[in-house]
Amino acid sequence: MAATPPKPAATTPRRKVSRHRGEGQWAVGHHTPLNGNEQFKKDDDGLNVRTRIETIYSKRGFDSIDPNDLRGRMRWWGLYTQRKQGIDGGKTAILEPEELDDRYFMLRVRIDGGALTTAQLRVIGEISQEFARGTADITDRQNVQYHWIRIEDVPEIWNRLEAVGLSTVTACGDTPRVMIGSPVAGIAEDEIIDGTPALEEMKRRVLNNKAYSNLPRKFKTAISGSPVLDVVHEINDVAFVGVRHPEHGPGFDLWVGGGLSTNPKLGVRLGAWVPLDEVPDVYEGVLSIFRDYGYRRLRNRARLKFLVADWGAEKFRQVLEDEYLKRKLTDGPAPAEPTSRWRDHIGVHRQKDGRYYVGFAPRVGRVDGTTLTKIADLAEAHGSGRVRTTVEQKMIVLDIEEGQVDSLVESLEALDLTAKPSPFRRGTMACTGIEFCKLAIVETKARGASLIDELERRMPEFDEPITINLNGCPNACARIQVADIGLKGQLVMNDAGEQVEGYQVHLGGALGLEPGFGRKVRGLKVTADELPDYVERVLKRFQAEREEGERFATWASRASEEALS
Repeated sequence: MAATPPKPAATTPRRKVSRHRGEGQWAVGHHTPLNGNEQFKKDDDGLNVRTRIETIYSKRGFDSIDPNDLRGRMRWWGLYTQRKQGIDGGKTAILEPEELDDRYFMLRVRIDGGALTTAQLRVIGEISQEFARGTADITDRQNVQYHWIRIEDVPEIWNRLEAVGLSTVTACGDTPRVMIGSPVAGIAEDEIIDGTPALEEMKRRVLNNKAYSNLPRKFKTAISGSPVLDVVHEINDVAFVGVRHPEHGPGFDLWVGGGLSTNPKLGVRLGAWVPLDEVPDVYEGVLSIFRDYGYRRLRNRARLKFLVADWGAEKFRQVLEDEYLKRKLTDGPAPAEPTSRWRDHIGVHRQKDGRYYVGFAPRVGRVDGTTLTKIADLAEAHGSGRVRTTVEQKMIVLDIEEGQVDSLVESLEALDLTAKPSPFRRGTMACTGIEFCKLAIVETKARGASLIDELERRMPEFDEPITINLNGCPNACARIQVADIGLKGQLVMNDAGEQVEGYQVHLGGALGLEPGFGRKVRGLKVTADELPDYVERVLKRFQAEREEGERFATWASRASEEALS
């Protein structure tokens, strides 16, 4: 009998083996650019584009600009092309960049810590009037943004800014952006510690430094010793928050990995107390970790928050200590709860030197060059040479003698810049929106201003702190996820079945006390025309249903969907 032949060995389909390229982290040897952004940064450092702007583009005009400079490296000097006028929001996602580009630029002036002299503010205002058609918006990172800037005028604008100690360097791009700081650093009576010396040293080390001019993406910094927690520390890549150590005294609590956009994450504490003189070293260490270990393969994961989420606080601190600082950090306490539900410093406040500062509220950060020069004039006329911008799109005049306060407040009121704003004017912010932004889908600035007027008319007795943030797209430049009422711009259907401008609603977000992201009610979208009715309705339900002393965010987290609709 013949032997039974053996059965053939089982086979499995052969898997295609692909070479894993990693996340593009330099520290693990991945230096080959994995996308177009990384390639143009490798080809030429973004800081170098200034020379081409001054010697070529400003002389030959817009059409001479290399595309990799136009939509890439020029950001390293604060320049973005603005949106071409007349393009509706429905075309934002379908047109090519060159179809959206206007021949004009947004130019961002970086104002670290919000600190300005009146001479600097006057120059900012004059540039606005001469070169930017009067535009000059205060941003929620303490900067000023111009629009309608011609490339031919940029060198002269730089000359004027730099003559008074200002700059646009790395105001945009994959760089260390403006360092936000307490606008009342060094002057507030209740300050825990003044972070100004550290902020100035951090600037000295990193601005114009090619060691830090090619990061995976933008890097946002905050430092404040104010007990009102006035720099939104939870949503920055790195933040230093004033605390008092039980043994070592005043210093800073270290936070990393915060950020919003389409994948929001709150920063995490590393549990480390940092004395004032060590802040710059720690800052450079965190910045270097991002440069070396940050993810460069995919732009939508190229922020520090994703690395922190993957590593966790313990590993991040260990790498910081072992590889960058070469020493251990001191353990320390968490920040105390904020001492105020408002963090914008609006109103009249006594300084530690006995003088006063006055905070006032433009409408959604919208000012103009003429107004800024008048603010500078008023500040000087009332004895001040210093002003500040805040992270809430507001402004402050410092160093006012007691006898000059009332006169200054009245003069500001005459410019529609009130130091006694309603909660609606005080708490409403808006991003640039479709007027100038190429990413936007809907209008924001004008909509926010008209919403303030409507709510003041309809609810004049409402006196609770409330934040209403309008954003023109999903990228959350106006911090929609952490507002009481966050409004994300999108196109929606109205009752007639027409596609119109509107907003997805986020409710109950917060920073400071019980930080968290707002709640989205399923299917809740509001047309722009319906917005005042909706906000009025939900605020009246809050008033009717709230418990004693309950904040809007707390009520919104427990309210029924019906109450929020």
